[in-house]
Amino acid sequence: MTTTPKVGDRLSYDGAICTVRYVGEVSGTSGSWLGVEWDDPTRGKHDGSHKGVRYFTSTAASFVRPTRPTEKLQSFVRAVTEKYASELEKTTAIMFSNKIAEEVGFEKIQRKQAQLSELRAVIVDGARIATAYLEGDGPIGETFPKITELDLSRNLFQNVGAVVAICSELPALRSLRLNGNRFQDILNDKVLENAENSLRNIKDLALDDTLMSWEEICHIATKFKILSSLASSANQLFFLPETQLSTLSSTLTSVDLEFNNFTTISSVASLAGLASLRNLHLKGNFITSITQDPSETLPVFSGTLKYLDVSYNQVSSWAFVDALPTCFPGLISLRFSHNPIYDNPDPEFSIQSKVITEEAYMFIVGRLANLKILNFGTISNTDRQDAEMFYLGRIGKHLASVPENKEAEIIKQHRRYAELCELYGPPVVNRQKEINPAFLEARLVIVHFTFHSKDKGGEIVERTTRIPKSFDIYAVKGIAGKLFGLNPLGIRLIWETGEWDPVAGFDDEVEDSSDEEEEHEKGEVGEVGETVDTGEGSQTDIKTGKWVKREAELQDGPRQLGFCVDGLDVKIRVEAR
Repeated sequence: MTTTPKVGDRLSYDGAICTVRYVGEVSGTSGSWLGVEWDDPTRGKHDGSHKGVRYFTSTAASFVRPTRPTEKLQSFVRAVTEKYASELEKTTAIMFSNKIAEEVGFEKIQRKQAQLSELRAVIVDGARIATAYLEGDGPIGETFPKITELDLSRNLFQNVGAVVAICSELPALRSLRLNGNRFQDILNDKVLENAENSLRNIKDLALDDTLMSWEEICHIATKFKILSSLASSANQLFFLPETQLSTLSSTLTSVDLEFNNFTTISSVASLAGLASLRNLHLKGNFITSITQDPSETLPVFSGTLKYLDVSYNQVSSWAFVDALPTCFPGLISLRFSHNPIYDNPDPEFSIQSKVITEEAYMFIVGRLANLKILNFGTISNTDRQDAEMFYLGRIGKHLASVPENKEAEIIKQHRRYAELCELYGPPVVNRQKEINPAFLEARLVIVHFTFHSKDKGGEIVERTTRIPKSFDIYAVKGIAGKLFGLNPLGIRLIWETGEWDPVAGFDDEVEDSSDEEEEHEKGEVGEVGETVDTGEGSQTDIKTGKWVKREAELQDGPRQLGFCVDGLDVKIRVEAR
């Protein structure tokens, strides 16, 4: 005899899992209905209401008949046995001339799978598990005594107690994943009160996409007395109240809070009390700043924290990066890509090309003196020197763009300015004298032409003249041809900007790793950051490193000279075609 599901029951319809939120009649219809909330947020046709009457609240809801067939619930024992030993009764064979020949290789694989007592890593996600045992099941501890990694994600558990019952019989268990489950009444689950002994050896716990509150997450996590890694991604968290993880302060080294709804670093400031925290993952949130209020005191995390991931957020100010050493005094490894400020680091002076990501890399390395790894790439001594010189040069360009009495305001925005000046000398500030636009001087460009004369043994010949901004490139070529006795149609004009750019291809060295690589490195990057070799090679001269002088050819056409070059004093190299 079948029983009608009750509120809180977990059901599966054709592989789609849901929780019963309402049982009863629905106005305007006949008979009884089940109001269900789907785990998949894209399912469901309404929000728990019908014709203006609300029966429950959800963002992915449906009404289904109690008579609709559901998939059979499973026990942990049967789910594992079904997955890892289902082929035992089958014989894998190959036909040769209508004769059956047993394949020894497949037989060996089947025999190995059948050895359930040797299983170490078990993945039974989406297996409709609701309980540890059903009638007739053998003991978990005797059947699977060596399981060390267990994935119970997206199953039909109604309470955490069922999971504790499973773990209590797996003394070798070290890693537990419960992602996508929907546990009920967590704070009042009596089984959890005395669960420490059952969970005593587990070090890694994943509670992603469970939609638990932070209080519920901490209530579960603190039962794992030697927990070192806690994952709580995609739980719609926007603020972590004062942490209840103090009992794990000496053991918890990694916390994963990706794809939640945090907007500031202060939103997770309660984690600053974790004395052993080494890795903090905040990828894919909505973080824009360190604090909501600029006058608010910056949070300071433990000096043990070495790795921070704030990629795919909404950071749009370099002030955020400048504050990182204060908030994370031990930080040596950072992932920062895919933020607005990284995609467009210096809108006033950046060349809009792939060089932008290279400039962002330079700015971050230049601003963070202790950083050793950025976006999974090791920062060598040469990389750091190049980045710091580039950053200092860009500060000089900013200073040149403002009046002298505004210099202090610009320097205040760059905390390492004095330190970098001591290392490399102050930047050259070529501040252009302000000229009345009505004067003729404002409409003329001083052009220093240079030409390598083959007739004079390769001697560099220089000529200087003033050319109106309004002259097009054809006219400029005519002037250059006349100065050096050359055919204007047979020369090229190369504007030497005097600035340095990273060599093409440098971006390949700092590009983000693929998602596959990221998953592989994610759990190890903190450890790598501690032992990274920063290199002992000699620092190369800037001209022989990863830099080239920026040049631009003035193409034939009607464009005016004033639109093709910057400033009123430029250097142009003349080359014969």
